Amino acid sequence: MGRITEDLIRRNAEHNDCIIFSLEELSLHQQEIERLEHIDKWCRDLKILYLQNNLIGKIENVSKLKKLEYLNLALNNIEKIENLEGCEGLTKLDLTVNFIGELSSVKTLQHNIHLKELFLMGNPCADFDGYRPFVVATLQQLKWLDGKEIERSERIQALQNFPVIERQIREQEKAYCLRRAQDKEEAQRKLQEENENKEKKSHPGFDGCLFTDIASTLPPSVESKDRLQAPEMQEGEYNKKKLDDCEDDLEFWNKPSLFTPESRLETLRHIEKQRKDQEKLSEKKKKVKLPRTLITEDGKALNVNEPKYVRPYGDFEAKHDEKRNQIMLDLAVYRYMDTSLIDVDVQPTYVRVMVKGKPFQLVLPAEVRPDSSSVKRSQTTGHLLICMPKAGEVITGSHRTPKPVKSTSDSSMEQTKERSKQVERLEVDPSKHSFPDVANIVQGNKHASRRVRPEPTVIPSEEDPDFEDNPEVPPLI
Repeated sequence: MGRITEDLIRRNAEHNDCIIFSLEELSLHQQEIERLEHIDKWCRDLKILYLQNNLIGKIENVSKLKKLEYLNLALNNIEKIENLEGCEGLTKLDLTVNFIGELSSVKTLQHNIHLKELFLMGNPCADFDGYRPFVVATLQQLKWLDGKEIERSERIQALQNFPVIERQIREQEKAYCLRRAQDKEEAQRKLQEENENKEKKSHPGFDGCLFTDIASTLPPSVESKDRLQAPEMQEGEYNKKKLDDCEDDLEFWNKPSLFTPESRLETLRHIEKQRKDQEKLSEKKKKVKLPRTLITEDGKALNVNEPKYVRPYGDFEAKHDEKRNQIMLDLAVYRYMDTSLIDVDVQPTYVRVMVKGKPFQLVLPAEVRPDSSSVKRSQTTGHLLICMPKAGEVITGSHRTPKPVKSTSDSSMEQTKERSKQVERLEVDPSKHSFPDVANIVQGNKHASRRVRPEPTVIPSEEDPDFEDNPEVPPLI
């Protein structure tokens, strides 16, 4: 059963940023609340309060809500109108489908001078003879009763016949109170019988103890056989229990019951018990899954695909890369899965990928080197690419190894050395010329200033038969 807590009010005050002291409207319907409490201390500024379809049996702890204008307590277990005198601003009160039998308790609403609308339909008092004239004459500030407007002529007639009507209402109230007392005794007796039956079922006696003792002394072989047959027995017990529950449920709903707060509570308890039994049966039906075998006892790795990476939800591809001599595994991991949920383990003969705790294991066709393996994940598709070089083979790359770049100073020194090796020096005959011809040198410089390259002179070799040596021509330096 539910109770009004601070956390419950805050969760239902999202429209007010979960602030409860300044809350003006609060909805706590269908929360199985049994008692009305704490609201007058935590939510003093409330103007609208919805408490319909609960199990509230008494109106209390709302007298300090001075600003309250609308109070909805329909579909509850209220038997008397009380404790609403302090709600000075109350203009509308809904008590539809409750258990109000004391119609005279409406007199407490005479202090709520601003009350304009009242709903009492669905209550036992609404079946009394003279119900409407009595309420109209008692609450003269009302404008609407049970959704029907109160006319002036109706009020005048109700006031004229009020003494007779009041006497009739008192007699009907006494008769209702007697019936109500009998109903309470009957409900209490049924509740005691149900509790006794539950105790008998929970303590089966000597037979149950004997069965448990014999079961505990069975040999291991018999016990193991029972364990093997346990799933079938559990399935049969589950079906039998489900059938019995269906019969009990059908019997409960077909049984006639009185319109009392106790019968409503009994219905709620039955629904709650049915829900708990269903949860227990579903837990028993669930078979405990054994841990999946990844490696056999003899050390053989198995192919496992527990995450079910098959189309259309996922795919994987293992291929050989001949250029790099490696095995590549492309695993189609879900695109939006966090990488922290993936764990990769590469072994010489197999690779294992744990995806959210579910293993994907693939036996490799050749041995690989785990220490040289690499794992990458695509940021666009989410695919996982595992590269595993083969063991005992040379790994060659498709890219050429770049040559080392030499510095400018080293290259210039090498160029000068090469040039010095290539330069050929001409020897000068000192017997013919003791000093160089300055005039020819100056003339050569003048021609060089024109930036015109002279034509290369062909020096004939001495072996040429047409060669004539002119001694006036100076030798080349």
